[in-house]
Amino acid sequence: MDRKKIINQSIDYIIQHLDEDLSLDTIAAHFFLSKYHFSRIFKEETGESVYAFIKRCKVDQSAVDMKLNPKKAITDIGLDYGYSSSNYSTVFRKRHHTSPTIFKQSTSVHSMPVPFSPERVVQFKTAEEYDAQIELQELHDCFVIYRRFIGNYADIENNWYQFLDQNKTFMNEKTVMMERFFNDPAVTISSQCICDLCITADPDCGLDNTMWIKGGKWIVYHFNGEIQDIFETLQGIFTVWLPQSGFHMVQRYGLNRYYHIDRDTHSVVMDLCIPIS
Repeated sequence: MDRKKIINQSIDYIIQHLDEDLSLDTIAAHFFLSKYHFSRIFKEETGESVYAFIKRCKVDQSAVDMKLNPKKAITDIGLDYGYSSSNYSTVFRKRHHTSPTIFKQSTSVHSMPVPFSPERVVQFKTAEEYDAQIELQELHDCFVIYRRFIGNYADIENNWYQFLDQNKTFMNEKTVMMERFFNDPAVTISSQCICDLCITADPDCGLDNTMWIKGGKWIVYHFNGEIQDIFETLQGIFTVWLPQSGFHMVQRYGLNRYYHIDRDTHSVVMDLCIPIS
């Protein structure tokens, strides 16, 4: 298997198992590789050691969990990721330069600055307003060609255009454009945010950069507007609507499905999808 594909699959595996006792040995064994070889290629492909990647993903996901579960005790969230109360506070402060308590208190359900455009402050709608545009859907598994993007989500638009131009021969009127986003840019350092740009394809397309995206039960928010407003809408859903909804996010990634992209007006028609249980 191509080494880049191995590393991408290992990143997926780590993100989906953050609440387990992950180690270099267990991950390398899962992919039937020696830990020395796996450690080397992981560092070469990502710029981070396996240990450093696991550690910062655990801390970042715990911060997301605070937003999604505002009534849950901080100590319990830390325990979910294998940290004692004192250790959790130390590693959280080192990563986010504030304590878990202050971070939780600073999470607003009304507004927030845009991390990649700090001069902008977005205002959230009410839970009822978000609910009016949300429906529950059962999505099917789908096979896609993808390109993994790691960096500032503000750069996704240009990367999308490059990706579409490179793969236009595999596209037709039935092609669906999708992206899997793994990080909350209000939590994760912008240069470390992960996103998969995807187009549906025939499993016999013959390319290596392919995968299956798992279906299941998803909440779907219908969005029609400017690309710059996607962040505001997603943050509102995660911060305002989801904690009150009674649903729980699963799989640790969201899915955006695009139906139309206007390059001239920088606007889109799309669904913002969150896997729930």
